[in-house]
Amino acid sequence: MTIHAGRTRIAVTVLLAASLLTGCAADDSLAQQYRDGNEKGYIAGDFQVVEIPEPERGDPVVFEGVTETGDTVTSDDYRGGVLVVNFWYAACGPCIVEAPLLEEVWQDYQDQGVAFLGVNTYDQPATALSFARDNNITYPSVIDVNDGRVKLAFAQLTPIQATPTTLVIDRDGRVAARIIGQLATASILSTLVADTLAEDAP
Repeated sequence: MTIHAGRTRIAVTVLLAASLLTGCAADDSLAQQYRDGNEKGYIAGDFQVVEIPEPERGDPVVFEGVTETGDTVTSDDYRGGVLVVNFWYAACGPCIVEAPLLEEVWQDYQDQGVAFLGVNTYDQPATALSFARDNNITYPSVIDVNDGRVKLAFAQLTPIQATPTTLVIDRDGRVAARIIGQLATASILSTLVADTLAEDAP
């Protein structure tokens, strides 16, 4: 698939996703609660997908954090592969809706040099682990509520305007694509991951 074809498919999918998102949100009282404003940090915003051409990508993101199981992870752990980073927290309505879609893409690509990492911006480990069990999420999340170091590392290089936000990181650790707001279909993220994997594939 060419980059042009991939982007065309994303554009069509995004239009469909935006329509689906609007319909779903109208009936989702928890999601609406966060659109209306909430102390835990949901920021209302238009659904957006942004692909960044390789020559325009900034510096690699350098980060270090501790997951809900107490494991330390760093940006060096993911160099050489594609990384998907999702900013979330357990009581965020849109985060709940998109969780199975993220897991679906993770299952499809985990054997192809793609890693997934959540960044939980509000909860402590027990809550994050409970969310993972309840929603069948199998990839880890950094617990970032105590110092915000991981979110800050990414925010210095790319806008993080809403929760949830999902980033696709290329093999060099640079932000290749950004999804702002609730992921409405797995195919959007799948296409972004496939396009990034196809870049300078070994």
